[in-house]
Amino acid sequence: MDRAEKLGLTMALILLLVFFSLIVYAAKGLKIDIPTCITDVEPFKEGKLIKHADKRYELHLLARMWLFDFDKGATQIKIPAGSVVDIYVTSRDVVHGVHINDTNFNIMAIPGTVGYMRVKFKKPGTYHVVCHEFCGVGHHAMEGKIIVE
Repeated sequence: MDRAEKLGLTMALILLLVFFSLIVYAAKGLKIDIPTCITDVEPFKEGKLIKHADKRYELHLLARMWLFDFDKGATQIKIPAGSVVDIYVTSRDVVHGVHINDTNFNIMAIPGTVGYMRVKFKKPGTYHVVCHEFCGVGHHAMEGKIIVE
């Protein structure tokens, strides 16, 4: 192995360690949640908002052509400001992308799997939920709302 190959290999390993360290810092130091695929949970068949405590919720968000089902067919929900919501996402038909504007929530809804991420809605307002993965002819109209009061 010549000097240039050793230098290239060393630089690649250093970059790998730097990137790994930044991911750990973001997750632990900045407390940024990383989207997770839950493997031991069956995909659900309808959306559901569950209140566990004051300002603590669990949302089963079902993406399907061409709407988001938040709670028994409703395309929007209302929660109080400062709420922490554990969001579980799945799809009933095709792959959808789920993004909640003004948050770091951005996850894929894949049939047969359940994705998970936690979001804290600090400020009141309307948070638009959009599909960012083309899912068919009605994709442009696929939206929902989380209203934080």
